Amino acid sequence: MGRQQQPGRRTLLGAAVLGAAGAATLGAAGPASAASPAAAGKRRRGGDELPFPAVVAHRGASGYRPEHTLGAYQLALDMGADVIEQDLVPTKDGHLVCRHENDITGTTDVADHPEFADRRTTKTVDGVQLTGWFTEDFTLTELRTLRATERIPEERARNTLYDGRWQVPTFEEVLDWAEEQGRERGRPVWLHIETKHPTYFRGLGLATEKPLAKLLRRYGRHREDAPNFVQSFEPTSIRTLSKLVDCPGVVLLDAPDTRPWDFVESGDPRKVADLIEPEGLAWIAGFAAGIGPGLDSVIPRKKDDSLDKPSTLVRDAHRAGLLVHPYTVRNENTFLPRDFRRGSDPAAYGDAFGAFKAYLETGIDGIFSDNPDTALLAAADFRK
Repeated sequence: MGRQQQPGRRTLLGAAVLGAAGAATLGAAGPASAASPAAAGKRRRGGDELPFPAVVAHRGASGYRPEHTLGAYQLALDMGADVIEQDLVPTKDGHLVCRHENDITGTTDVADHPEFADRRTTKTVDGVQLTGWFTEDFTLTELRTLRATERIPEERARNTLYDGRWQVPTFEEVLDWAEEQGRERGRPVWLHIETKHPTYFRGLGLATEKPLAKLLRRYGRHREDAPNFVQSFEPTSIRTLSKLVDCPGVVLLDAPDTRPWDFVESGDPRKVADLIEPEGLAWIAGFAAGIGPGLDSVIPRKKDDSLDKPSTLVRDAHRAGLLVHPYTVRNENTFLPRDFRRGSDPAAYGDAFGAFKAYLETGIDGIFSDNPDTALLAAADFRK
């Protein structure tokens, strides 16, 4: 039995159908195309209770607090974000913690701890050589002596005010927090949960899928109607999770000319460009509920870095029965397309509302943002 829909909210599929009637003039890649699953008699699994479009707080409210901290997650929830993202990496003793990368050099104060100076090392992760400190070389007890810091202080100097305020959270702590907040608010807290570098960690004997599935089952978040998505840049990880849990999976997609690392390791010659073609999308739909493409796959950029015309990806994904949750809109000029930059300061805010409008008009089902308050206002404008 599915969850009861909250008053004032439409299912994503229903919203797509209604959106088509009012926005047919937007063209082939616009909301009119979002009605395709209904026309084909398909149902897009997952997220039926979420607004259309849904706002996903990227690593929490990371535009205002150091990312992947309980402070960033709490602020995102207080702002009203529909879904909050966690990236998961393991510790040496197999605990799942929330970090964007296993390299914690730039997101913790580990360099200030002389007792861990000898842990600094060079590794190759997914074909990229990195020098620093890595979660898999620390037990959870050791990692808990560190404090989180702002990852991009040049762009977000104000966030450094909060350096050292929070520890690196375990995913179990986040689940406890979500349960507590859900009870207080009378509604579930939605999560978007990513397995980071799963092939790399599997090679170290620290596979993340089974520990993640175990935690989701413990908290009753493994069902098809559970208030969370699982996501990964490696399709194999989502296919594995689809056999362990029933909650909807999302395949994240990097730039079209790249290959998922599990494909590199297995010898699969396909690139992301192949996966965003109808045949590739149909293959993904066999084990996942959606895709999370980069914004440039939804609306490519011209040579001068301004936006070009929308691609057919949203339409094609919807025809395959897939949700589309692209990443990531940020308020600062340095991250915005040229059309929406204002002034010469890369760290200053540009016309983020203009950028949101352009992306939302393609008919996407949700969007990742470091600034959930801005994204929520843009989504409200779009619904009008």
